[in-house]
Amino acid sequence: MKSTAHAFKDNIGEALRDANLQQSLSIMKVGFVERRRGAVDRMPEFEALRDRARDIKNHALANLDFYLERFERKVLALGGHVHWAPTAEDARRIVLDLCRQANARTVAKSKSMIAEEIGLNEHLEAHGIAPIETDLGEYIIQLRQEPPSHIIAPAVHLTKDQVADTFHEHHGKLGFTRRLTERNDLVAEAREVLRRKFQEADVGITGANFLVAETGSSMLVTNEGNADLSNTLPDTHIVIASIEKVIPTLEDAAALLRVLARSATGQEWSSYTTFNTGPRRDGDPDGPRSYHVVLLDNGRSSVLGGEMQDMLRCIRCGACMNHCPVYGAIGGHAYGWVYPGPIGAVLDPQLLGLEEAGDLPNASTFCGRCESVCPVRIPLPRLMRHWREREFERRLTPPAVRKALGLWAFLAKRPRLYRVATGIANRALALFGRAQGRYDALPLAGGWTKHRDMPAPQTGGTFHAQWKARGGAVR
Repeated sequence: MKSTAHAFKDNIGEALRDANLQQSLSIMKVGFVERRRGAVDRMPEFEALRDRARDIKNHALANLDFYLERFERKVLALGGHVHWAPTAEDARRIVLDLCRQANARTVAKSKSMIAEEIGLNEHLEAHGIAPIETDLGEYIIQLRQEPPSHIIAPAVHLTKDQVADTFHEHHGKLGFTRRLTERNDLVAEAREVLRRKFQEADVGITGANFLVAETGSSMLVTNEGNADLSNTLPDTHIVIASIEKVIPTLEDAAALLRVLARSATGQEWSSYTTFNTGPRRDGDPDGPRSYHVVLLDNGRSSVLGGEMQDMLRCIRCGACMNHCPVYGAIGGHAYGWVYPGPIGAVLDPQLLGLEEAGDLPNASTFCGRCESVCPVRIPLPRLMRHWREREFERRLTPPAVRKALGLWAFLAKRPRLYRVATGIANRALALFGRAQGRYDALPLAGGWTKHRDMPAPQTGGTFHAQWKARGGAVR
C-alpha cells in the first residue's frame, strides 16, 4: 500500500468534508464503544486479564528468538515450511514463488494487515495472479479499489447505500442485476459470489492473530468463517505473520483471546477461532497438502530492547481507534497508511520513517482514552510523545511550532512570569470573545483550533487563578 501519510493535513480536510464518512463514523463511535463497555462490565476480572495479557506479550518479546525458533521446529516437524522475510520485498518474493510453485491463478485471501503492509495484492496482480479478498469488508473495498480504514472493520467508512451501489456496479456481470437495499440481502449476495471464488482458488493466504510456539500452530479469529474456507479448500495454505505474533503456549492464546474479542467488538468470543497446525495428515478428510508460514520482520527486530518495544505488544483489536476522538472525527484513510488511529501514530513512523509519517503522532490531545482501553496496556500517549521529541530533535518540526514551543518552555520555567502572561492572554481573549461567547479559531493557532469548539474565557480568571481561589497551592 502506497503511503500518503505525508499528506496527513490535507487528508484531514477531505475527511471532514466527506458527508458519507461523517455519517458512518457517527454510528461507529457509539456501537463499538458501548458494546465493549457492556462486555467488560460482565467480566469482573477483566483488568487482571489485561495485566496477564501484557505480561504474556512482554515475556514473549523478551525471549522472541527462543520462541520463534521453537515455533519453527514444531512447524517443520509437522511437515510444514517456515520462511524468514527480513523485508517487505522478501515477503512478497517468497509468497509469489510459492504461488507459482502451486501454479496458482486465483488466491483466496483472508484479512491480513501484514498483506496490506507489504502490498501483496498489487504484487500478485502485477504477476498475473488474482487475489480475492474473502472477508466481507475487505471484499467491498477491494471492489472499490480502496485500502482498509480500520484494523477490524475495513469498510466501516462506508454507508449501506454506498455498499449497495458498489455491488450493483460490480455484480451485474455475474448475473446479479437487481440493486439491493437490505443488509441481509447484500450479505447473501456477497456470500453467493464468494462461495464460487473459494472453489476456484488454488492457494489460500491468511494472516494470524497469534503463532503458538508450543504447538507450531497459527491461530485465527473471524466472525465470518472465511478464513476457514480460505485455508482448508485450496491445496496450499500460506500464513503471513509478523515476528511479534509468536506467544509461548496454547494457555497463553486462551488468555489473550479473552481480552481480544471483548476489546475489539464487545463479543465474549469471535464466532470462529481456528488453529492451523501443519498440512493435512494421513486420514484427515480435508485441509491443505502444503503449509507455509512467512515470518516478516520489516524493521521490528530493531525495536526490541528499546524505548518503543511496548508497541510490539499490540494484538490488533482496534480498541484504541474505536475510542480515539481524532480517529472518530477523520476515520482511517486520513492517516494515509495501513495502520490508523493511535497505534498507527506510533507504528507508522517506525515502519515508514518520521519524514513520511511524522505528523501522525501530533494528531492527539493525549486524552489517554487509547491507553485506558488497550487490552495489553500499551502506553500509547508516551510512545507518541517519543516521536514528537525525535521530530523536534531532528528539526522536522515547522519553524513556527518550534518558536511557539520555545516560548512556552521559557515561560513554563518561570512560573510567576507564566501566570502574568496567561492572565493577560486570558483577559484579552475574554474581552474580544465576549460578544460571540466562543472562538471559531484562536489567533496564531488557527490550524489547531478551527475545528474545535473554543468557548471564550469565563469569569474567574485562568486555571491557576481559579485553583488558588479554591485553596489550591500555586508556586
